[in-house]
Amino acid sequence: MRIYDVSVRLSETTPTYPGDPGIEIRSWKSLADGDSANVSLLYMGAHSGTHVDAPAHFIVGGGRVESLSLETLIGEAQVVAVPENVTTIDASFAAAHCQPDRERILFKTRNSNFWSGENPVFHADFTHLDLGAAEYLVTQGAKLVGIDYISIERFKSKTHQTHLALLSKGIVILEGLDLREVGAGIYELICLPLRIAGGSGDGSPVRAVLRTLD
Repeated sequence: MRIYDVSVRLSETTPTYPGDPGIEIRSWKSLADGDSANVSLLYMGAHSGTHVDAPAHFIVGGGRVESLSLETLIGEAQVVAVPENVTTIDASFAAAHCQPDRERILFKTRNSNFWSGENPVFHADFTHLDLGAAEYLVTQGAKLVGIDYISIERFKSKTHQTHLALLSKGIVILEGLDLREVGAGIYELICLPLRIAGGSGDGSPVRAVLRTLD
């Protein structure tokens, strides 16, 4: 069995979606300053780095992140390799490459390479999922859909149709994956958000890993 960490490193240089809070990691207490322990203060948005979107992210009264089912967040997942020349994942691509009735689908695209380097920058031209693909995955019984960049939807979408199509059906969206080291195939996904009880419950950073099944 091999374990792949498919989470993005969180630091003050990790790109965030434009308009979202940046990431700040500060020293609150320090041994070097004579304090009894090192304690860090973390400041970031709920959708920083690798994270999940709960229905409450876009839907009034939608399910909050603390209510997401562990049975959805843990289980077999198909990693689908998307060619570099495909920048919009549509229904025809999903139908041709996603296994029927697979509950968890993760798209590995050219986006994963955007995480390389010590100081990656935000790329607005990331590969995304369109409405047709989202609706197709709904009909196939998907419970979780993931992609390897900060958003699953086209940059600056005004209608948020992809998010709404998935979240309105209770499908968890997993964003910000780093799938550079992972090949296409079937794995076990373990994806655990923080149990955040306050705020609007819209989402949470996660530590996500994939395990081979043999």
